[in-house]
Amino acid sequence: MSFLLAILILIVLFLISAALVVLVIGPLILLQPQRRKKEWYARFTTQLEPKDAKLSQEDVVIVCRDGIRLHGWLVAQPKRRSRGTVLYLHGVGDCKTGGIALTKFLYRLGYNIFLYDSRAHGESEGKYCTYGYYEKDDVSTVIDYLMRRRDLRVGSVGVFGTSMGAAVAIQAAMIDDRIQGVIAEACFTDLRTISVDYQRRIIKLPWHFLRNVAMSRSQKIARFKARDVSPLKAVQRLRTPILFIHGTLDSFIRHEYSQSLFTVANDPKQFLSIEGANHNDVWDVGGKRYENAVAVFFKKYLK
Repeated sequence: MSFLLAILILIVLFLISAALVVLVIGPLILLQPQRRKKEWYARFTTQLEPKDAKLSQEDVVIVCRDGIRLHGWLVAQPKRRSRGTVLYLHGVGDCKTGGIALTKFLYRLGYNIFLYDSRAHGESEGKYCTYGYYEKDDVSTVIDYLMRRRDLRVGSVGVFGTSMGAAVAIQAAMIDDRIQGVIAEACFTDLRTISVDYQRRIIKLPWHFLRNVAMSRSQKIARFKARDVSPLKAVQRLRTPILFIHGTLDSFIRHEYSQSLFTVANDPKQFLSIEGANHNDVWDVGGKRYENAVAVFFKKYLK
């Protein structure tokens, strides 16, 4: 009897743990990723803001259509010298500070750069991250703001997105034809697929139906539709020029996801595969080949 009681207790504990994961932990991991801010980067670099890299910097707050305030930096060229404008979209859990190095590179090429913390990230407001469902509209709001600036020569607009930012960039370009070029680094195909990957790695849910329940719960909490968060579907309708970049050894978002996106994307399209690169070292490993690809792409399409 004591053995059966122990088994029963174990079953009950497992069910309680599974319910906790499905109803609480899973949705929190998905909807409320870590809020990395510039202080996190202070352990590695002193260039925490554009001004630390001797770049012009204007602190900007943009109000989204639902009232959420996004905090960003505008790094503007002198008006007569601008060759266009690039928006930098960071990855999940990251913040705009992660784009400082790219900003330095693009500024030297003659572009204005706008970096901002996505909703529910960094210093921006927002409780939930929806991986593009609401974020794609935020991109259009940012472009609206820039276009209203009479002191800024916006020119053609490009978007550089990495990881989640790449997914947002593709979805934004689908609905906003003012975007003339997209660079998508380490992009996923759709939210359901990548959430399965993340939850398997982080909380090791053993069955797909539990993961599906966690996703269903997340949709109700944040009021969005996960099936609509699909760069794979968006890119099939997209006519905007796009450059996919991905490391072959990416352990977070698999290299094959960008391959799938490239296969179904319309021309003009390009794919830069960086042999031996993981998720966060694509530029480091790619070096000049990476830099040349980015420079040539934006020079060609941001006219």
